[in-house]
Amino acid sequence: MDTYVKNSLLEWKEEMTTQKKELDDEFERLKSELQLYSYKFGITKQVIQSTSNDKIVKNIKTTYQIPFEEKFNELKQSIKDIEEKRRVYQMFVEKIEKASEADLA
Repeated sequence: MDTYVKNSLLEWKEEMTTQKKELDDEFERLKSELQLYSYKFGITKQVIQSTSNDKIVKNIKTTYQIPFEEKFNELKQSIKDIEEKRRVYQMFVEKIEKASEADLA
């Protein structure tokens, strides 16, 4: 394999690896935030179940439960999207490695 081509492929691999690392970091951040909202939503749901005053329940649902549930669902979708992007960048890295190693034999 031509040195220029091999070096270019390796540079491209580094770029893809960096992109994937950034996605991995974002994934971990979102995963932690999802866990937080899972707790918030669960706790709020338990409090509502233990509260008999309808006015207070309605206030809790409006102020906490509905926004927490919306944020939780938004985070779940974001994680799903990032997982797909991570998978794509990992494919790039693997294919570039394969291509750069193929001509070494």
